[in-house]
Amino acid sequence: MIKEIIADTELRMNKSVEKLRQEMAHIRTGKASIGLVEPIRVEAYGSEMPITQVASLSTPDARTIVIQPWDRTTLGAIEKAIQKSDLGINPMNDGTLIRLAIPPLTEERRRDLVKIVKKYTEDAKVALRNVRRDANEHIKKLEKSHEVSEDESHKAQDRTQEMTDKHIKDMDHLFELKEKEILET
Repeated sequence: MIKEIIADTELRMNKSVEKLRQEMAHIRTGKASIGLVEPIRVEAYGSEMPITQVASLSTPDARTIVIQPWDRTTLGAIEKAIQKSDLGINPMNDGTLIRLAIPPLTEERRRDLVKIVKKYTEDAKVALRNVRRDANEHIKKLEKSHEVSEDESHKAQDRTQEMTDKHIKDMDHLFELKEKEILET
């Protein structure tokens, strides 16, 4: 029973770290990244679809994202979806593909982005601690119902704390990398 709790806790903690990694990928750093446009949904063929399902995305250089639709009739819909998004980038449509020129970030915007990344990191740490709390409560219930010994309970709680510490360290590392990426000119 304890092994299942530990395995579930590990899985949930890994998901928290992965979610943080995905959230950070969508933050603009002044460099072109496909992660910036991946969340955009395009109205095409009578439904809303992810942009990755209607076009190929590439970054030919550090300041440009190129979106090449597989069907030219979706070009206008893609352009409209980009304008509606909160990217704050004006798409350039040349009739066959769309180019997004990523402008350099101002110092003030960089500081704001670092604050946003810090908030994402703190929120992810809270989620991680909630997972730890849930696991520890479950372990304590097993101990109270005499399904596990006190020693096993303490060992399991120590293991969840070790996992928590490891995942928090991973999150801090992700934050440091993203902060460095944002503050680079």
